[in-house]
Amino acid sequence: MREHSELGVCVMLLVLGVLVLTDALTMDVDITQRGPVGPKTVPVVVGIGLLVVAALLAMDVLRGGRGEAESGEDIDLSEPADWRTVLLLSGIFLGAAVLIEPAGFPVAGALLFWGAAFALGSRRVDRDPLIAAVLSLFTYVLFDKLLGVPLPGGPLMGVL
Repeated sequence: MREHSELGVCVMLLVLGVLVLTDALTMDVDITQRGPVGPKTVPVVVGIGLLVVAALLAMDVLRGGRGEAESGEDIDLSEPADWRTVLLLSGIFLGAAVLIEPAGFPVAGALLFWGAAFALGSRRVDRDPLIAAVLSLFTYVLFDKLLGVPLPGGPLMGVL
C-alpha cells in the first residue's frame, strides 16, 4: 500500500463529498423561497464534483500515477517547521475570533492584522498599527456598508 498512499486523499475526498451531498439533500427548504436555482444547488454541485475528483484520482493512482515530490527552490525540506510562528498565528487568529463580538470587527481586525504582521517578522511598531487600523476600517466599510455583509461594529457602531 506504500506505493498507493495517495488513495488516502481519495478516501478523504470521497467522505467529504458524501458528507456535503448528504447535508445538501437533507436541507429543509421552504417551497416559497425556491427559485430556478435553490439553496441546494451549489452544495449538490460541489458534492458531486468532490465525488468525481475522488474517483478520477483513484483511477489515476491505481494506474500508476504518482504525485511529484516537492522540489521547489524556495523550500528547504531539511529545515524543521517554524512552530513558534504557527502557534503565534493560531493564537492571534483565535484571539481575534473571541474579540470580534465584544470589540467589533474594526478593533479585532486591526489586532489580527497587526498580530499577523508581528508573527511573520515585522517589527515596525511605528507604522504597523496604523496600517492595520486603516486596513481593518477599510475592510469593515467595504463589507458592511458597500457590500451589505453585516459585521459587528462593537463600540464603534455609532461612529462608523
